[in-house]
Amino acid sequence: MTAKESIRQFALELGFDECRITSAEPPDHGSAYEQWIAAGRHGELAWMERNSHKRLDPRKIVSDARSIICLTASYSGDRTGSVGAVARYARHRDYHDVIAEPLKRLTAFVNELLDEEPRSKASLWYTDTGPILERDAAQRAGVGFVGKHTNLISRGNGNWIFLSEIITRLEIEPDEPEVNRCGKCSACIDVCPTEAITAPFELDARKCISYLTIELKSSIPEEMRPAIGGRIYGCDDCLQVCPWNRFAQEGQIMAEHHRAELNEPDLIELLSLDEQSFRNRFRGTPMFRTKRRGVLRNVSVALGNTADESALPALEVASNDAEPLIAEHAKWAMERIETRCR
Repeated sequence: MTAKESIRQFALELGFDECRITSAEPPDHGSAYEQWIAAGRHGELAWMERNSHKRLDPRKIVSDARSIICLTASYSGDRTGSVGAVARYARHRDYHDVIAEPLKRLTAFVNELLDEEPRSKASLWYTDTGPILERDAAQRAGVGFVGKHTNLISRGNGNWIFLSEIITRLEIEPDEPEVNRCGKCSACIDVCPTEAITAPFELDARKCISYLTIELKSSIPEEMRPAIGGRIYGCDDCLQVCPWNRFAQEGQIMAEHHRAELNEPDLIELLSLDEQSFRNRFRGTPMFRTKRRGVLRNVSVALGNTADESALPALEVASNDAEPLIAEHAKWAMERIETRCR
């Protein structure tokens, strides 16, 4: 068995759904990334600009890197209703924590195949945590193709996949790249509530509901709030409509980590959470990283868009919250409900 075959076999044994290889050469779409950053379409994601030089060359992450091992872990979940919607990926234990252990084991396995010391520095793993253009690498490795919504699509698992990588000095024969298979389909572009997909394969993050409800740390622009609807964490619309999802399956790694209570949470109850109760509820989930201030900001907006006058007492309390971000959005929600219910 070759090194490549043994790595792939062990990866599948660990529960990964796919394992393919590409070289550690600079990404194919590095110039497009630079143009995207220069245009400011990354919004407040300053870390994306700060580490651009590493994203444009994996060998600046691991010196003398030869290969990138690209892995997927698929997830699934039921489609939620229109109120209290949480993105599917976030209705699980935090994938960073779940995927870390099998990634560490696979990285150690790869390092044992190297004839150098110290082996511990010969490879470096990431799961959406490092300065690497992972979708670019995954497409070049043949894991999937970048769709018109700019997310990676797997022919075997649709849109519902987490990506991970191991950058290594081990030289491994690369796999054939995947080609784009979107065809004439524009469903993801057509369904986007905020027109954040400005053209095929082009995304303005500043308009994306996932960015607005997760990555944005400040106030959500008032003109964008109505389009958020009842969503409180992320948006799956462009992913949901992709026809490749008909092949999607729940993978081994994430299957046991689903958090059913996040399928359709009660917004009024969420709005009442103090700091400790928020921590108790969301610790260990992706939503914990957005903190109480961010989640309750989103809950206020969702109530403003969907609730009737019965939500006003809870919003009144929130409008006096010690956290200004929550108070601001709660006041906006009250005004919106009162205008709608007159």
